[in-house]
Amino acid sequence: MKKIVVLTGAGISAESGINTFRDSNGLWEGHDVMEVASPMGWQKNKEKVLDFYNKRRSQLFEVFPNEAHKALAALEKKYEVSIVTQNVDDLHERAGSSKVLHLHGELLKVRSTKNPNLIYDWKKDLILGDLCEENSQLRPHIVWFGENVPMFDKALEITSEADILIIVGTSMQVYPAAHLINCAKPTVSIYFIDPKPTIQQNLYSNLTVLAEKASVGVVKVVNLLIG
Repeated sequence: MKKIVVLTGAGISAESGINTFRDSNGLWEGHDVMEVASPMGWQKNKEKVLDFYNKRRSQLFEVFPNEAHKALAALEKKYEVSIVTQNVDDLHERAGSSKVLHLHGELLKVRSTKNPNLIYDWKKDLILGDLCEENSQLRPHIVWFGENVPMFDKALEITSEADILIIVGTSMQVYPAAHLINCAKPTVSIYFIDPKPTIQQNLYSNLTVLAEKASVGVVKVVNLLIG
């Protein structure tokens, strides 16, 4: 069975109504990202950071997978599919995708500030005083600016095994995620789906660019691949 690896970014979630950090203005939902998505911001004002992610988590329960998420899940009928996402929502899982790797963490999980290996499922508000089993404050299980991306090596391994690579809703210009495309085999077929594609066609021999929003472009590619 051929292996498909799908790299997804903010564009696929935006169509479900999730406003994710993507623009260069340094804002996320009207907040300075360094105040709510950095170790410095956490140390400066923990309550503000917790409130920000509590609102993002609450928003997640009001949105649903869109046609792009559902189409990617349908690929599992004929292919071995792995999704590597920069998004922190659970829309891929809710759509039915069984192998999802979150590069930047997950909104519905929290972790210990003392022991990063202590990770817990979490669907309610997280407040000061919520502690791990080692009596340390819990924090959002999100990779903040300036922190290492612990799942990146696994993402590299997954991408290097792809027979087909699908890139959806991401500029592929933010590192380290942008490096993943260069780890694919030279023979891999690449589908790049984004309304404003930033990829250079001449850099890749088997590249197909679809200047479409995710819900349109992904459905076209999936129909092509599964017939």
